Amino acid sequence: MTEILVKFDEAITDSTGSKYFARAVGRKREDGLWEGCVEFLPLDTNGETLSSGRETTQPNRKTLEYWAQGLTRVYLMGALERARRSTPMIEREREAFQSRC
Repeated sequence: MTEILVKFDEAITDSTGSKYFARAVGRKREDGLWEGCVEFLPLDTNGETLSSGRETTQPNRKTLEYWAQGLTRVYLMGALERARRSTPMIEREREAFQSRC
């Protein structure tokens, strides 16, 4: 099950001018490791929620939380652009992450 680790209260704007609130989410894998991604919720109610796909894999929840709490605005901006520019690798990671939730 996916857990919300950190909610960021400052909106992130993408290259098209759309604004999103970010949140770091994570889940425990079957092998005991924890993986995290960043989700972007649109301020525009007609917008689509975006997911970065897996951004990190950590040995436990505590280190995953530490990763999430250290995310900077610049990192979130990059993660949003990665989420918007979907590549086959990002799509596979996103699908794999979401299928395990």
